[in-house]
Amino acid sequence: MKKFSKILLYSMVVLIFIFVITEASIIVFGISAKPKKSDCIIVLGCAVYGNFPSPFFRERLNKAFELYKKDYARYIIVCGAKGAGENISEAEAGKRYLIGKGVLPEFILKEDRSFSTYENLLNAKRIMNRRGFKSAIIVSNMFHLERAYLIAKKLKINASVSGVYVQQYSYEEYKGFIREIMALWYEIFKTLKPF
Repeated sequence: MKKFSKILLYSMVVLIFIFVITEASIIVFGISAKPKKSDCIIVLGCAVYGNFPSPFFRERLNKAFELYKKDYARYIIVCGAKGAGENISEAEAGKRYLIGKGVLPEFILKEDRSFSTYENLLNAKRIMNRRGFKSAIIVSNMFHLERAYLIAKKLKINASVSGVYVQQYSYEEYKGFIREIMALWYEIFKTLKPF
């Protein structure tokens, strides 16, 4: 029984260590993210309330607009299909929001078929290939950036990243940082190839 208790204790210690290291990696990656001038900005999809971007999505779009205004990229690709409870696709809501801020429609490209981060980036890459774009800035919440970057590398997208932190929804942000630990490890295990 003592041996079993020791094994259990050591296992718990190892799991806590992995949890802390992974969380630290996600936080540091998100904080230190720096965009590079690119051919386009990819805004990862997020919830839409009826016809309007949710607060998280709105802040991602605001960040993309800020980068666009600073000439980091000429085109913006907005991602996301129409989900449950959404009147229009996330991409369409994002496009309307950016047009409302003054971006010309011809510089906004919609990717409206995806339901996950992987699909966002896979379909955005297809748009990049058709347009001859060679580089992108991926915009999302800070907690999401490391996993998005890992997926981009897997898809051979030459990408930098830029993140947002929505202060007024800090509880949801904290939940995102915690939830992302398992999502990141899932993506890492998917990337590993068997011997």
